[in-house]
Amino acid sequence: MRLLTFITVLLTGIITSSALAAEERLQLTLKESIRMAVEKNLDVRAELYNPAQFEADVNRNKSIYDMVFNTETTYTHSYNAGQSSGDTSSFLLDSDLTQLFWTGATGSVFFNNLKSNNSQSNDSMTSLKDYWQSSLGVKISQPLLKNLGRENTEININVSRLSKFASIEHFNTTLLNTVTQVRTEYYKLYTLREELEVKKVSLELARKILSETKARVAAGVLPAMEILNAEFGLTSREKDLIDAEKAVSDQVDVLHLLLQIPGNGDLLTLDQPRREQYQASEDEALKRAMNRPAIKEQKRNLEISELQTRVFNNRIKPDLSINASAYLTGLDRTYSRDLEKIGSLDRPAWSIGLLFSYPIGNNAAENDYRKSRLKSEQIAVQIRSLEESAANDVKSAIRGITSGYKQIDVADRGRAFAEERLRAFIRKNEVGLATTKDVLDVENDLATAKNNQITAVVNYDNAITRLWLVTGELLEREGVRMVEGDADKLYTNIH
Repeated sequence: MRLLTFITVLLTGIITSSALAAEERLQLTLKESIRMAVEKNLDVRAELYNPAQFEADVNRNKSIYDMVFNTETTYTHSYNAGQSSGDTSSFLLDSDLTQLFWTGATGSVFFNNLKSNNSQSNDSMTSLKDYWQSSLGVKISQPLLKNLGRENTEININVSRLSKFASIEHFNTTLLNTVTQVRTEYYKLYTLREELEVKKVSLELARKILSETKARVAAGVLPAMEILNAEFGLTSREKDLIDAEKAVSDQVDVLHLLLQIPGNGDLLTLDQPRREQYQASEDEALKRAMNRPAIKEQKRNLEISELQTRVFNNRIKPDLSINASAYLTGLDRTYSRDLEKIGSLDRPAWSIGLLFSYPIGNNAAENDYRKSRLKSEQIAVQIRSLEESAANDVKSAIRGITSGYKQIDVADRGRAFAEERLRAFIRKNEVGLATTKDVLDVENDLATAKNNQITAVVNYDNAITRLWLVTGELLEREGVRMVEGDADKLYTNIH
């Protein structure tokens, strides 16, 4: 009876000492742990740079609509010995401002200037030895078949934009896995601490048994062999306690790294895993699973591939474009008079024409198109595989929840039976009907039953977490949401 009383007091004392020790630790709720991981975890932070880089690609590819200013200047001199034309020289200064349009057309405004000098000119048309010739106008080239339209013109912009969306889904997958890991590691620390407390109880009980055994051996009630049994039980429990303390310390380090908590201080989990029954709808879970981030990422990749397929199909067509220009010209000995003639609008000119080009065989465009088609079909098969795997994961997760809930009931009953069994063996030991080894073995069974109870509860909560993982709803349930602007801030903060 004294031993039974001791067990009750021991349990109460350990609970009290645990509460006092908790005041010296960093106390963490599960929600706070998830928030810290989302904000500080290095893998999560590193993954956010990918959509930010694709934002840079989007804006870089939009630069196709930036106006381009071109200017060219050339001076040429030739000496024609023994010829009536004598020395000739020319100075060329051309400039234009070019703009690409979404239709695929390229338009430009140009201003060209030529200064020519011929020391012995016999030019019957101009009768000028030294003159300026300028032109001011516009020209445009519009593709009619190949590269026609916005989709073809903006292919790189759209690919970058869709790639950014795909990278966001990949980031969501990283977030999903990280939050899952936080929940799992958080409750693993809870498990290890609870198991540590069980081992402390076992160790204190073994010490009590050794003390009482020595007293009974000294009184001649028990043989000396019983002391060896008690000492062996104590030693094995000391080893178990050392292993349990190391496991707790290792797990604290895991959470320090996962949550990016500075220092080496101890951590205490405040939340306990759920025990209440969770009702899961398989139909609803399957529907959610079809939209989990990994599948949505592949669907974005399929959009990219299908877009590229359409563009490559367009590039199989012949390259036919219409080219048109209209301009004003001037010609005079002085540059000022040359410009005046342009301004008088007396010498307008225009041109229009077609340019046709088509490679014989066109193997490059044909095979680009075929490869893109194959890529699209491959991604479609991969999406089907992901969807079937998701459906299988959902069914397995629901079975895990059902099984886990039943295991809690079994573990609860197992602990109750183990406690009653230990009390019975203690009473038998007190009247000489059970050896010290019998009591230690039965107490070891109780410790195992307690650990099974702890593990069953944590496994049940982990099974629910796994269902939320495979359906992709875990982020929503934990209030975690990534928006496109989070990545854009990284892009805009770079100077």
